[in-house]
Amino acid sequence: MAVDQQGLLVRLVRELVRLPGIGQKSAQRLAFHVLKTDRDDALRLADAIRAVKDGLSFCRQCRNIAEGELCEFCLDPKRDRSRILVVEEPSTLYAVERAGGYRGLYHVLLGALSPLDGVGPSDIRAEELVDRVKLGGIEEVILATNPTIEGEATAIYLTNQLKPLGTRVSRIAYGIPVGMDIEYADEVTLLKSIEGRRDL
Repeated sequence: MAVDQQGLLVRLVRELVRLPGIGQKSAQRLAFHVLKTDRDDALRLADAIRAVKDGLSFCRQCRNIAEGELCEFCLDPKRDRSRILVVEEPSTLYAVERAGGYRGLYHVLLGALSPLDGVGPSDIRAEELVDRVKLGGIEEVILATNPTIEGEATAIYLTNQLKPLGTRVSRIAYGIPVGMDIEYADEVTLLKSIEGRRDL
């Protein structure tokens, strides 16, 4: 019986390690926390995870997280529909929203170009962004990919795809340190980076 219980705990640790930023020790701490916590609390966590997987998907227009076909930003009639801010992940989108000041639309790539990892333009669905711009009405595309090698490669690729369409393409300013994910920047730095964007 003890072997079965240990096997269940090992299985939980193995699943937790698969989460980003969770190493073996953190996973063990979390697993023991789940084991010690009240059954109802643990089941609430499990239900919340299940609800996210069953009830959320990606917006058909911008690829942000959505409970329906469109996300809250694409549905909001008060947003400036002439601008699109391009980010790598939904977490960056929410960091921009927390900073305030930007009232346009978004496009989430769900990644960045990385040929060494086998991530190409079709994996980040770059064509979907190009198609949105081709529909018309977009005056500016602001590239807010991370200041990493992959983020820079993605920004250059998207610039080459979008410039021929006659739309202004800008890149957020480098107030954010190179090598840092945008979602971890403080709100003031992030807002200043957006305000200080430059044409490409």
